Amino acid sequence: MTVRITRNYRFVASHRLHLDHLSEEANQKLFGKCNNPYGHGHNYVVSITVHGPIDERTGLAVSVADLDTLVRREVIDRYDHRYLNFDVAEFASVPSTTENMAFAIRDHLQANWQTALGPNAPRLVDIKVQETKRNSVALSLIS
Repeated sequence: MTVRITRNYRFVASHRLHLDHLSEEANQKLFGKCNNPYGHGHNYVVSITVHGPIDERTGLAVSVADLDTLVRREVIDRYDHRYLNFDVAEFASVPSTTENMAFAIRDHLQANWQTALGPNAPRLVDIKVQETKRNSVALSLIS
């Protein structure tokens, strides 16, 4: 029997949506209030969903402690209380949109997945980044 398990994690970060190759007017039109020159912040919620069989010995599909350790190291410690545009390397040349954040989180987790969760780790199947109550991005990793 296989199951899907979703864990939610929270962090706070600020950013500014801005593209250097566009004029101030074009940036304002494209990003609106998110183009504030002083930045703005969000209370992000990241949902990580895994899919896999239940281990008969433990009754678990994933070690929550190991998953929490991985997400803390690769996501929370990297983004929490940071100004994304300046403090996080992947956003130095890529806009710090919620979409790009979802892709970056995927890359960080996948690069360390097997090492952190072991050879029988469940599959990482979904990443959701909620920026506000009205705006979230869901990234499905299965086809």
